[in-house]
Amino acid sequence: MIQGLGIVFAICLLIGLPIGVSVGLASLYPHWSDPSFVADAQYIIRGMLGGLDSTPMLAIPMFMLSGAIMASGGISEKLFNVFAYFLGRVTAGLPCAAIVTCLFFGAISGSGPATCAAVGGMVIPVMVKLGYDKNFVAAICATAGGLGVIIPPSIPFILYSMVSGVSVSDMFIGGIIPGIVIALCLMIWAFIRCKYVGEDKEKINAHHEKLKELGIGRLMVKSFWALLTPVIILGCIYGGWTTPTEAAVISVTYALGVTVFIYRSVRVREIPAFLVTTVKSYCPLLLVFMMACAFSRVLTLTGAPAAMANFVVYTFGGSPMLFLVIFTIFLLFLGMVMDVAPAILILAPILVPAAELMGINPVHFGMIMVVALAIGFVTPPFGVNLFVAAPLVNAKVMEIAQKAFPFIVFFIVALSLIVFIPSITLLLI
Repeated sequence: MIQGLGIVFAICLLIGLPIGVSVGLASLYPHWSDPSFVADAQYIIRGMLGGLDSTPMLAIPMFMLSGAIMASGGISEKLFNVFAYFLGRVTAGLPCAAIVTCLFFGAISGSGPATCAAVGGMVIPVMVKLGYDKNFVAAICATAGGLGVIIPPSIPFILYSMVSGVSVSDMFIGGIIPGIVIALCLMIWAFIRCKYVGEDKEKINAHHEKLKELGIGRLMVKSFWALLTPVIILGCIYGGWTTPTEAAVISVTYALGVTVFIYRSVRVREIPAFLVTTVKSYCPLLLVFMMACAFSRVLTLTGAPAAMANFVVYTFGGSPMLFLVIFTIFLLFLGMVMDVAPAILILAPILVPAAELMGINPVHFGMIMVVALAIGFVTPPFGVNLFVAAPLVNAKVMEIAQKAFPFIVFFIVALSLIVFIPSITLLLI
């Protein structure tokens, strides 16, 4: 029965059915093959509706809405100017400033493509004018955009927590150091590339002089509310004042206050458009989540998680590190063809029990899962961030992918450190 369920799911994907529909049909297969099996259509529907009865689920559309408002409000420009002021004169200073901007904006949006679009839309024109290769700059934004799902608050972290039972706050805290490590690794390649290819120092210095004319005081005043955003969102959670869901609502209120009343970069009449965009982005994810909830219940009834746990322990001889290495390689390939959210919703209920049986911390395991799948944002053929960045420079997707390849290598180096050094994830928890 378990094998048949997997075969049905694979066939549905191969013939091009949406992932949510494929998961739903696979969930129905056990009852179709054996009418005495308890998981009939009514059971599946109850499982779908039961999955929606979850308060943390409300945080996802709120963070989506907050990120959309901040992206439209020009927050990324204000962040970039501050970091460019401090890093502009050093080798690879502006590429590093772009990476740090993605790091900070990821703490606002919680989404990889949103981070890539918001930062890339502002950073790319500026850096191209300063003499940087447009495809190189697009590759920076596409790759560093993956930090949007690693630096908290992260939508994939919330999804993983809901299907694995891990604390959302623990996942958020666990993502801070890994996100910084990944950003540093990306900066290393940016430095190496700029060191040997060179930069137009005359244009860069002129740009830096313009920022100096504004003065650090004026820059900080302009950027203060943007810099304060992740502090407020994460401070409320880590200070124990709010739950992640409540912090998500606060982030929307704060985003509206900053962009509408302080910066005045968003008009009140534009707010309905943000609501529509958020709903359109959230509904497909919600469908997959509902189906995945039912799917996980069916898997539990079939005994698949226990069977997988026993299989993993038997196959890898009780070696957690060997299991993590093979699992990570599998995720890197999976990320090429499947988005982060559905991959987590499908795999986590099956593999987390196996990981725990081998003594692997579920927070560490979830971090590896999200980081490995985040690399899929910039790996062909379906790297979402590549498709976001390419139109920004009027280039072909594969041209951006070629420039992104060295960044991917350094991203994988950071992933390897996260896999082999669990304390990178667990130190702050």
